[in-house]
Amino acid sequence: MALKRRTKITPVFSMASMTDVIFLLLIFFMITSTLVTPNAINVLLPQGKQQTNARPLSRVIIDKELNYYVAFGSDKEQAISINDLTPFLQECARREPEMYVALYADETVPYREIVKILNIANDNRFKMVLATRPPEKVR
Repeated sequence: MALKRRTKITPVFSMASMTDVIFLLLIFFMITSTLVTPNAINVLLPQGKQQTNARPLSRVIIDKELNYYVAFGSDKEQAISINDLTPFLQECARREPEMYVALYADETVPYREIVKILNIANDNRFKMVLATRPPEKVR
């Protein structure tokens, strides 16, 4: 005696519930990602060696011996102590509000010295550029 099933199982899978779950996850991640704020210093990186300076530029230079030098615009670099750096940059910002600061540091300078300058710029809301040398051409 053969028994028949009253309902047939269809081999079709409905994706409607799966897309609902995916959209809910997408909305969840979009909302939670806006709540996360990175705890870092915003740094403007140079884009290329052919870029021209449209705005006045203050330069901070740190050499191998951890001597600090500063210059504003086309002025000649002058030696300065780390304690006098903040007033110098504030004076430059008063003369030119749209100025940005370029940091030239020797590759042997410890990070803590670079971070000191970045913290000064961050505390005073200066725009900062980490200057690098152009990459060497590969033959």
